[in-house]
Amino acid sequence: MNDCLFCKIIKGEIPSSKVYEDDSILAFKDINPQAPVHILIIPKEHYDSVDALTEETAPIVGKIMLVAKQLAAEFHLDNGYRLVTNIGENGGQTVKHLHFHLVGGVKLSEKMN
Repeated sequence: MNDCLFCKIIKGEIPSSKVYEDDSILAFKDINPQAPVHILIIPKEHYDSVDALTEETAPIVGKIMLVAKQLAAEFHLDNGYRLVTNIGENGGQTVKHLHFHLVGGVKLSEKMN
């Protein structure tokens, strides 16, 4: 996607504070953190959201979960963290590229709004 913010980050056209990268996944610090640790984990291949996944493409989510676990350990989120993805406008998705927020470093509210 030519106009996708995250695709531009993947291509290096927009700088980011990378914390993890491999052939299929990129993770970087959110520029508007909601907690002391707020990392975005994205597949390098463009999918608009979870709704765009198929049985063939779904394994990327499993890999993202393992990267999230690894990053949670690296950032010492021993007392817990939140991992969330927003889907669609009503779900709060602002960038139409599948991404997961890894959020922690402080006791998070039980409220999800």
